[in-house]
Amino acid sequence: MARNWLFRSLALRHAIKNSVRPIFFSAHHRFLSLPPKPSLFATAIASSQLSLLPSFHHSRSLSSAAGSSDVVLVNSEEEFNNILTKVKDNSLHAVFYFTAVWCGPCRFISPIVGELSKKYPHVTTYKIDIDQEAIQGTLGKLQITSVPTLHFFQNGKMADVLVGADVARLTNITEKLFK
Repeated sequence: MARNWLFRSLALRHAIKNSVRPIFFSAHHRFLSLPPKPSLFATAIASSQLSLLPSFHHSRSLSSAAGSSDVVLVNSEEEFNNILTKVKDNSLHAVFYFTAVWCGPCRFISPIVGELSKKYPHVTTYKIDIDQEAIQGTLGKLQITSVPTLHFFQNGKMADVLVGADVARLTNITEKLFK
């Protein structure tokens, strides 16, 4: 059962990355076809292991160029509040990605969030680790009870919320709001 879940998640990641249709499964969760790349499994495992290492997380300061496509790490409640005020006051497009290092679905969806931030450089993605002590008050105010949670802002207003690692819905929301 876990093996089938792993293959499905890897196939979906491959499909999104390469803009191809995902693998189809029968009612018994057996493969009807395999992805064209024979090294998909090794590539996916390597990329998921890299996302676990903190040294591979990209960050940029708030003063960097607006066209940059990296994810901005938010480290405190004050920083979060300043960013949220800036997004609302300037009618900006933004995604607030609430995550945790220990969260499996967060690790699964993190590379996809990164890819989408590169695809839509006019939208800034802010990554907030819920385990930081300095952010706990904000989590309560926003009622963040599950991770991953993504808040989508279009023109400074919250336009949508995604709770969970639903890649198809993440892609649909992003395309709908920011294309």
